[in-house]
Amino acid sequence: MSRRLLTIAGLLLLLVGTAWAETPSPEAMTAARKLVVTLKIADQYRAALPQLLLKLRPVVAQDRPEIEKEYDAMTAPGSDIYTPFFAAMTDKIAAVYAATFTAEELRQIEAFYAGPAGRKYLEKSDVLAQASAQIGQDVSQKAADELKQRLIEALREKGHKP
Repeated sequence: MSRRLLTIAGLLLLLVGTAWAETPSPEAMTAARKLVVTLKIADQYRAALPQLLLKLRPVVAQDRPEIEKEYDAMTAPGSDIYTPFFAAMTDKIAAVYAATFTAEELRQIEAFYAGPAGRKYLEKSDVLAQASAQIGQDVSQKAADELKQRLIEALREKGHKP
């Protein structure tokens, strides 16, 4: 039973993971891992796990209460079942960062996010992203409405009935 769950979770990790052709230097990987920890990327993954496990539950348990109970116990918060996936995810994400930036650039980025302004940005980034998306939608809607009206007026001036 637990082997099946681990197999499913492992397959999901493979689907999500990205392979990079070039192996980054150990120095870049060290700096990238530190940045991944500072950015709290594992925490974001950890927060998404309950939803993933909730979706897997009916597939694995197949509406059998005795299996559901065992499943819930195996996947309880703090369970060791997550550990290899957090480590693999951290390494894969660090490899992406290390392949994208030099070790020095990674140290500079990490220094920013470890500082007061970077920490504040991380705390506020979700709210800022949501607000920015809403502003984009509002402005786009207003622009569409105004452009529609202008085009209708221009077509009327040319004798068309839009």
